[in-house]
Amino acid sequence: MIWPAEDLWLAMVARHPSLTVEVLPQIDSTNTELMRRARAGQTEPVLLVAETQTAGRGRLGRPWHGEVGHALTFSLGLMLKPVDWSGLSLAVGLSLARSLDPQGDLGVRLKWPNDLWVKRPSIDTGWGKLAGILIETALPLGVTHDGDLGRYCVVGVGINIAPPAMDGLSIAPLGLQDLVHGATAPQTLLQVAEPLLATLLAFERAGFAPLQNAFNARDALLNLPVTLSDGRSGVAHGVDATGALLVTTARGPEIISSSEVSVRPV
Repeated sequence: MIWPAEDLWLAMVARHPSLTVEVLPQIDSTNTELMRRARAGQTEPVLLVAETQTAGRGRLGRPWHGEVGHALTFSLGLMLKPVDWSGLSLAVGLSLARSLDPQGDLGVRLKWPNDLWVKRPSIDTGWGKLAGILIETALPLGVTHDGDLGRYCVVGVGINIAPPAMDGLSIAPLGLQDLVHGATAPQTLLQVAEPLLATLLAFERAGFAPLQNAFNARDALLNLPVTLSDGRSGVAHGVDATGALLVTTARGPEIISSSEVSVRPV
């Protein structure tokens, strides 16, 4: 598979002159690798792409496997020092959705806090999962608190390219090829990587608040009945300026800010 590494670097280096691009044929997990490097003191900005992941990870430790050509799996790592980290996964999701579906014609929507879903009437649940996001951070070696340096932030992205198998998942997965004929992993990476870097740098400066309305415009759960993994249920009403999910339950309006709480439409 031919990857546009030089084109990617040329597109991204203007925003971050010290950034490098690496493409590996196989690795356990791009996120795991960049976190290993960070803990060893390597905190240079890098876009790390894997053709195959043998131990990819999603949210809450769920496995994410990427076969050659079937999925795009990459991690973007760089030092960040935002005033508030809240809403970062939502900002990343919005960047991906805008890159993959600029006008919203393909039906790509954002499922709080870190998935891209597509409305598919042909699927029993009505939704198909296109992509997922995993964000991890680490302090530089020898640093015990954020201080003036910030943290090394690793943004992991997995996008289904070919239609994947259901494999007992509660939300059926789908591939970008279901939406865009002839879509490939290298082409998709070139489409999403530079805007993602721009989003991270903008988030560092201004946080999530400027993106609140844009996120809510693509919110897959907006005004829908939802159930929470802790047993609560209610109606979702978008997110606030920090990226927290707003849900009206039997107890009244509630703010869901913990990403450890799973939310599903009824």
